[in-house]
Amino acid sequence: MELKRVVVTGLGALSPIGNDLPTTWANMLAGKSGAANITLFDAEKFKTHFACEVKNFDPSVVVDVKEARRIDRYAQFSMAVAKEAFEDSGLNMEQEDATKIGVIWGSGMGGLITFEDESYAFATGDGTPRFSPFFIPKVIHSMGPGHISLMLGLKGPAFAVTSACSSSSHAIGQAFDAIRLGRADVVLTGGADADIRPSGIGGFNAMRAISTRNDSPETASRARRRCSLPDFGGI
Repeated sequence: MELKRVVVTGLGALSPIGNDLPTTWANMLAGKSGAANITLFDAEKFKTHFACEVKNFDPSVVVDVKEARRIDRYAQFSMAVAKEAFEDSGLNMEQEDATKIGVIWGSGMGGLITFEDESYAFATGDGTPRFSPFFIPKVIHSMGPGHISLMLGLKGPAFAVTSACSSSSHAIGQAFDAIRLGRADVVLTGGADADIRPSGIGGFNAMRAISTRNDSPETASRARRRCSLPDFGGI
């Protein structure tokens, strides 16, 4: 069996140092830190007061306000970065077979925000199970690739890969194999998470897995020396 060659044709980024690829790349080359005091919740009583938040994210870049309420933040992130990569690729869907274009997406925690909010509301209520009908659809990991497929009209294989911190790397490997083995012609791949919440920070604090250097967030976790990276326009 002859294996197909695999190439990268489009890139996207949504990160603590930029909400698109050009901004992220420029700030990466400049050595800019994305760490700062947590703004997404009151972290005063936590051991760690800072995190690398995505800043000024507007979900309307991919979905209207009403629909955004039905989609967890991690899936919104997934849609935004996938949209940029798809547009960067220059793929013309009129010339492609949508059934041969898939989405293989990584997420370590899935809809943690939704799970925490819904569980807290139930735990602090009177015991009546008033859960949102969107609770489960917002929580499950596979809604990231699912929403990407719906947004772009893709009909190929779409599923999530979960393997803790290596979820996105494994998703890229799965996408590579899917193309190489002829199971898909094109695969949108990568990953997203939105875990800066009380349960996320508290859980990692309990594991002693994150820094508590609250007096200097920007130096808490970084490369020890800067390296010179080449400038490029695409791969």
